[in-house]
Amino acid sequence: MEKAKIAVIGSSSMDLVVTSAKRPGAGETVLGASFDTVPGGKGANQAVAAARLGADVYMIGCVGDDPYGQEILDNFKSNGVHTEYVEPVTGQKSGTAHIILAEGDNSIVVVKGANDLVTPEYVEKTADFLKTCDLIMIQQEIPEETVEYVADLCNKIEVPLLLNPAPARKISEKVIVGASYLTPNEHEADVLFNGMKPSEALKQYPDKVIITEGAAGVRYHDGTKEIMVPSFKVEVVDTTGAGDTFNAAFGTAVAEGQSMEESLRFANRAASLSVTGFGAQGGMPTRDEVERKLAE
Repeated sequence: MEKAKIAVIGSSSMDLVVTSAKRPGAGETVLGASFDTVPGGKGANQAVAAARLGADVYMIGCVGDDPYGQEILDNFKSNGVHTEYVEPVTGQKSGTAHIILAEGDNSIVVVKGANDLVTPEYVEKTADFLKTCDLIMIQQEIPEETVEYVADLCNKIEVPLLLNPAPARKISEKVIVGASYLTPNEHEADVLFNGMKPSEALKQYPDKVIITEGAAGVRYHDGTKEIMVPSFKVEVVDTTGAGDTFNAAFGTAVAEGQSMEESLRFANRAASLSVTGFGAQGGMPTRDEVERKLAE
């Protein structure tokens, strides 16, 4: 099978990860168990995950001219992600995500840094290249106007767009219509569709909106009925990056021409494997690992 050619337009960051038995409340200090720095950012996570899953991946984004920026670039290269469209920006700090792992879940504060410079003008320089892609993936850790520009561009150049609307914010109807696939979790869907019931949103946008429900699986509407694609039970180590792995796997599968249900099953299996390792990218599986598990 020929590799799917995917461009990921989005954020690249360094994750600063603290593990603790307890999450501190306001004004509270607790003792943590460990601290690590690991490459992250929603865009970078999705690019690395898609490359591990067999896609030919090009990252489009910005990093700072600091040591974190170089680490992020080195990490892309070691995972087989093309970096010719990633620009180190003079005098800017790379984006960071400050993550607390506690009580079986994560809390995250994102500082955008150089990711704020992934502007429509920046993306426009890659427009001729984007026409050659099978799929474009984007998230919301970059400026809102860039997401709107890319949705409009994808319509013009007739390349499918997968929008992972995280972190949650309102987006225009034009962007919803322009995206081929939207993958909110339950909270993001509530923000996106103004509190509309999930079933109503799915029915309104068949084969487009896919609501992820964590350990339960994912839900979509095929134009006739609502379909739930269940997840896989695993021992959870770290949930950071599970959603990014899901999006990358789904994008890779649909870009290869797999059906919606096949693509979602592949994505669920990949995401379930990702939570068995530490860090956003630490547990991201290879194509062989996912296919072997699917065959069991």
